[in-house]
Amino acid sequence: MITYQKKILSNSLTVIANRDRASRMAAVNILYKVGARNENPARTGLAHLFEHLMFRGTHNVPDFDTPVQMACGENNAFTNNDYTDFYITLPVDNIETALWLESDRMTGLNLSAEAVEIEKRVVVEEFRQRYLNQPYGDQNMILRDMVYTTHPYRWATIGISPDHIERATLDDVRAFYNLHYRPSRAILSISADLDEEYMLDMAEHYFAGIEDVGGDIAPVPAEPEQTEPRRLVVERDVPATNITIAFHMGDRLSRDFFLGDLASDLLAGGESSRLINRLVKERGLFSSVNAYILGSLDAGLFIIKGRLMPDTTEEVAEEALWGELRELMDGNVSDYEMDKVKNKFEANMLMGEINVMNKAMNLGFYSMIGDLELLNTEADIYRSLSREELMSFARRCFSPNNSSTLIYRAK
Repeated sequence: MITYQKKILSNSLTVIANRDRASRMAAVNILYKVGARNENPARTGLAHLFEHLMFRGTHNVPDFDTPVQMACGENNAFTNNDYTDFYITLPVDNIETALWLESDRMTGLNLSAEAVEIEKRVVVEEFRQRYLNQPYGDQNMILRDMVYTTHPYRWATIGISPDHIERATLDDVRAFYNLHYRPSRAILSISADLDEEYMLDMAEHYFAGIEDVGGDIAPVPAEPEQTEPRRLVVERDVPATNITIAFHMGDRLSRDFFLGDLASDLLAGGESSRLINRLVKERGLFSSVNAYILGSLDAGLFIIKGRLMPDTTEEVAEEALWGELRELMDGNVSDYEMDKVKNKFEANMLMGEINVMNKAMNLGFYSMIGDLELLNTEADIYRSLSREELMSFARRCFSPNNSSTLIYRAK
């Protein structure tokens, strides 16, 4: 159980404070409700570019990392399709350093032509190295573009093409910052061994003076229901063929999200899971297999995939993956398997509550998805899932008409 107090400042910044009496470290997390979903299809990659730009310094602090290190802290960030997250851990006595730095870069970021051009080059190089020049690097990009036809989930966080970043103007970058990096688009969450009211007061001191200015956020188009199978074969210079099958499923707050998570853990949750035992160890069809869900804010994906052994045909491999899905559709799941997966989820959740940074991050995330108290009730939801519900989910989700199959074939 994570306790907290929440306050919305007059400028619409959401602040959440948790007292962690077990740690002498403090965690300051600020989540901006901006990800690849908020980009123009003709100018993608800006959300990820800003993950880099936010460390370029401000007009007051030319180098963001130095004051963090001087305060004996560490900081980092990540971006995905739904949001961008920045976090700092440091001794609790130095917590005001983190609050000052985060409030400063919310409004005073250095977006000079030189700073922007440097980070654009860094991001373009990352795009080429990790996605274009890496074996299997473009696989998930191809899959997204096949599965989604309308929703901005159809492109990865890195963007559609490095050209989009290269062509982004200084005006494009500044407009994106002014629109999204402001109080009403942010959630500040703090976990430390301090009185919660005191932490809320500190947040108000550092952030309340920031004016919330910016335009309206464009609505995200909904993805239409898929009504027929999709299939794509590409050839690449890679060591082995991969087969991936993706299915549309419910959003982050739906019960189907938890059923999909349960199903993926039954199939691929560790070395003793079904896919590894049956398809790798016993039948030797794949060198590696996996099943997972995308924890997207909007309707996400259930994905099952495998990398073929040299003597395994594509037809046999694909049928083997479908065979495992049919087992779930038929309800062939033991009580032992169900309990094992549920126990593992609950153990991981409890372990996550030990870490002060995880607490701060989770407070921000669950507030962003619109159900902060879900943070303390998810284990109960998992415990309540039944075999009958799992079977119903599998039959609805794993329909051929809801499937997109990517054959990523080795030349």
